[in-house]
Amino acid sequence: MGPELAAICRPVLYGDPAALNMHMRACGIDIAFDIGVTLNEFDWDKSAPKLCARNQFGSAPFKLGAVNAQNGLASLDSASAAIKAALDRQVAAVVAAPQNQKAIASAGVEFDGYPSFVAGETGLAPEDVFLMLCFDDMRIAHCTLHSSVRSSIELITYDRVRGVIRAVDDTLIRMTGARPKIVVGGLNPHAGENGLFGEEDGEIIAPAIADACLDGIDVEGPVGADTMLERKGVDAFVVMLHDQGHIPAKLLAPRRTAGLSIGSPILFSSVAHGSGHDIAGQNKGDPTAIVEAVKRLVGAA
Repeated sequence: MGPELAAICRPVLYGDPAALNMHMRACGIDIAFDIGVTLNEFDWDKSAPKLCARNQFGSAPFKLGAVNAQNGLASLDSASAAIKAALDRQVAAVVAAPQNQKAIASAGVEFDGYPSFVAGETGLAPEDVFLMLCFDDMRIAHCTLHSSVRSSIELITYDRVRGVIRAVDDTLIRMTGARPKIVVGGLNPHAGENGLFGEEDGEIIAPAIADACLDGIDVEGPVGADTMLERKGVDAFVVMLHDQGHIPAKLLAPRRTAGLSIGSPILFSSVAHGSGHDIAGQNKGDPTAIVEAVKRLVGAA
């Protein structure tokens, strides 16, 4: 664990020691973990990184860099255990490593990203937790995420738009102590151009924004998603579709974007990039994004 993180938090890893040991051997590094099954077993006066050991592979050998059901289930098990610790107030926040959706799907588990998983683990409906990408001073929350464009349009309802606006407002008040300025982007080109390019912006998104204003939230829109990021003095943007937020984030900050799951009772963050199976065991991974994800939550925890 690098000194940068050790200086701002007391990190605890959740995972199977067998997997970590294999990865360390492949990378040619040696870390002496302080290993326990529960947080109560750790000696916090010791500087060694803490590892809450999970038995995720049993007698079946761990396959480094493999996209398989076993590895997919292991990633979810680690996240689930950490979320439970957060719900029990044993940890202040959770930062998850990137997962591989193909591996999880091969295990027969429905999974469209961490937000819906966090919702399920915290007793909420999938549509009540949203993704907010964060990099530099930019925050972009998503009304819909990993679904087809056709399905996403059907998911964009008045309640869902109200929900993501409220989640952004609540989260940023918790993180910064101040009410944020929020701008909502439209679904259609030019936010529908008063019905010229589609009715959803005027019939669904605009009423949700108007009622959020009545609740005291500082929010405006819908505005054209292609130009809204040029606006200054905005604390957070809300987009309707996955690519409306991910394209600018991956273009402007490809390896330093944190992905917060907002709307649940816990603080949960991950990264906006993939799991890098092609470089597994080569000691080439760039930790910048996950360090940024930790930093985003430290002040709010």
